[in-house]
Amino acid sequence: MRGPKRIFLIANFKDDSPQSIRIERRRWVKGFLRLGHDVQRFSYRNIMMQSSLIKSKRIARRFAKRRTDKILLRQVRSYHPDIILILNPKDLDHKTVAAMREVASNAAFVIRDNEPFPETHPERMLICREVDIVVCSSPDEFLRPYKEAGASICTFIPNPCDPDIQRPYEVGEKWRSDIMFSGKVGHSRLDRDIDRYDLLLRLSKMPTAKLYGCFGNPKLDGVEIFYAIGGAKIALSINIVNNIRLYHSDRLVNCLACGTFTLAKRVPGSELLFKDGIHLKYFDSADEFFELADWYLGHEAEREKIAKAGMERAHKEFNCAKLAQYILDIIEKGSYDAPWCENV
Repeated sequence: MRGPKRIFLIANFKDDSPQSIRIERRRWVKGFLRLGHDVQRFSYRNIMMQSSLIKSKRIARRFAKRRTDKILLRQVRSYHPDIILILNPKDLDHKTVAAMREVASNAAFVIRDNEPFPETHPERMLICREVDIVVCSSPDEFLRPYKEAGASICTFIPNPCDPDIQRPYEVGEKWRSDIMFSGKVGHSRLDRDIDRYDLLLRLSKMPTAKLYGCFGNPKLDGVEIFYAIGGAKIALSINIVNNIRLYHSDRLVNCLACGTFTLAKRVPGSELLFKDGIHLKYFDSADEFFELADWYLGHEAEREKIAKAGMERAHKEFNCAKLAQYILDIIEKGSYDAPWCENV
């Protein structure tokens, strides 16, 4: 898009938590700023909690939402945005989005949603009718429900990285391991992936492996998660759902961007993003994972060569500014130029 734009960006920025340093929403803000645009952040949940007398998310959603919407609309009206970008519309509803439409009728409305199986959230299906574009971290099953619910343009954009803080670090022994994984064992709303559970259970019993956020191990926030990735010889990337085309959680690009050799569970179409044996290695089963891990732990030169190539591709092709430009291209032209681009 020509000329600097005013982008009003609504998300849960977790401003009250150390998580705010590492979340994807922060990368989108940086990406648009790097491209020369102005960004006005609105951390919807933080404002809602501040507006609630009782600091409970459930109570705040019920009793402080109206006040939060008034604050939101005043800011939108004063900012005169060219673009309103909603990142994961968990706390919004379609009435709030429709009200923004009334006070910013000339703005392009875009939703970026990474939620698996969005059709299980009926309110999101109503919201998508109020926006111009829906962007998701997976095509097919995770994107099609929005189109069927009435969204005009639905497209896939993978998860961005931030090379400024996602890079190799010199770390102490505390962060070193042969293999690392960060994340939950499963998801309460989804069927448990047997391979994921069995693999992580076996990994948890290895003295040279480190797991964060599962099996009783604390999770890491801030830059420390990147220390842990960078201190590992091998990083594991595996989704809760592994049969959706092109779908990877941000764990994949996080691992690659930190310069660590990554073993990733193969999903359909993965080679469009990162090539097997060049940027990383894919595996299809828990047994294959451990076979590959054992081989690459014993072949340092090959492991480091692939890790370097993976990091360079992540930093070049998936950095936050480049992917932010893709969103601008979609607004202007209805699509963007990348091998994995798919509209439904």
